[in-house]
This record gives sequence, C-alpha cells and structure tokens, in this order.
Amino acid sequence: MKAKSKVLYCAAFGLLLICGCAQKTANIDVLHDEGKPVMALDYRDFDQAASSMVQSLIGSGALKKQGGGRYVVATGRIINDTMQRIDTDQLMAKIEEELLNSGQAVVTSAIGGKSATDELVYQTRELRDSEEFDQNTISAKGTLIAPELSISGKIFQRNIRYDRNRQQVEYYFQLKLSDLKNGLRLWQKETLIGKRGSNKSVAW
Repeated sequence: MKAKSKVLYCAAFGLLLICGCAQKTANIDVLHDEGKPVMALDYRDFDQAASSMVQSLIGSGALKKQGGGRYVVATGRIINDTMQRIDTDQLMAKIEEELLNSGQAVVTSAIGGKSATDELVYQTRELRDSEEFDQNTISAKGTLIAPELSISGKIFQRNIRYDRNRQQVEYYFQLKLSDLKNGLRLWQKETLIGKRGSNKSVAW
C-alpha cells in the first residue's frame, strides 16, 4: 500500500512539473506594455514618477545656473516608507539618468547615497606613491569637485478601505533639491500614484 502511494505521489509531482514547464513565457515590451496594472509598485510606476518629478525640476528653472555652466549634483537617499521591499536605488538611478540627459546638471560619483558613489574614485587615489603605477596618471590631490546641490526624497504608502470589496492604495513619491552651501531648499515635488482594486489583492 505504501509503495502504491509513493508511486501516485511521484506521478502527481511529475505532472505538476510538466504543467509548470508548459506555461508560456513572453517578453515584455516595456515601451508599449499593455499588461494589467498591479496593486504593488512596478517598473511603470517608477518610470512615471521619476519622469514626472524630473520634468518638474527641469521646468522650474532651479537648475539654471547664473553665469552659465552646469550644477554638480549629489544624489542622496530615497527613504522607503512603504509595505514593500523596494530597492530605492532603482528610482534614484532613473532620476540621475533624466538629470544627465537634460544637460542642465552633472552628477558626482565621489559622494552621495548608498549607490551614488563609485569606490574607484578613492581606490585610484590610494595608488599614490605606489611604484607599480606611473604617478603622472594618478589623480592629484585637490582635483575632486564638491557638489553644489543635493537631491533626495521619500516614498510612502497609504492603504484605504474604498468600499466593501475594494481597497485604494496611494503611493506618494517626494523629491527635494537643496543648496548645499546655504541649506536652502530650491525645489520640491510630490507625485501621487493611486491604485484601486480587490481587497484580496496584495499591495506588498
């Protein structure tokens, strides 16, 4: 009897594997994605929020430097105050990309938030006095450019009972630009992404 049960179990397990492997996989056209919205944040929400906020920043004139030239911007932290395990570097990377493409600012890799810095900036400077490297190719002291502005923000979430069967989830993306010399805030923007769906849907 035990042997028969074991055979049936193995057969059922094998059938599940076959069914799982038979499911069709399709690539997502990220430029024209018509997939159903989800209650949690997805890449479309990050793209929408980042583009909206950076376009507001560019349009505000806060990045127009007196006398010409481009500001040096340090990117700080994006605080995640949602129920989801969000890699906030994803949003900041999109913001940095939009800033650089605007031509109005450059972003420093020498100082900033968790993923904003490049360790090689300092590692190459540790090669000073090394006999293995041509010292004429090593960056001299006093060559790093300090940032003039910093950009940072926060994402937070509100869950609301919409009616008996539906819930409303609101995601607030906040971004601010500060002058590092005097501490004054030059620009601030909040973008709201709202979703409404079944109470059975999971938003985290």
